[in-house]
Amino acid sequence: MKPRTQALRLVSVIGAAIGYGCLIALLGLVGLQSYRWFRDGEWTHIGMVDGLRMGLAKCCVKDGDTGRLGALMQWLDAPVNWLGIHKIFEVVPASLALFAISIAGNCLFIYCKDRLAERNAPAH
Repeated sequence: MKPRTQALRLVSVIGAAIGYGCLIALLGLVGLQSYRWFRDGEWTHIGMVDGLRMGLAKCCVKDGDTGRLGALMQWLDAPVNWLGIHKIFEVVPASLALFAISIAGNCLFIYCKDRLAERNAPAH
């Protein structure tokens, strides 16, 4: 197998994982928001800041971490610069961001799959 074909397969797998993983996360998030709406009668806004904060806290950043992810977590909690970007991250729903990332990952998956099919097609 050629290295370029292997690279296309790897990128295709990564695209599929990102695309379908974010789609599952999107469905879970909207399901959680729907559950809260049925229970409380009020829609819970979960912005990108909230989603990033929860994701970083669960997988990567512990209290007192000082690395780049720790600095990102501090910025999410109390921004001192890039205030406009932070405001956008607060307002844009996490579900919309997950949907956009899912579409991008799926496009990458389909593009690489099509390129692999072109390479493996018999010559006329």
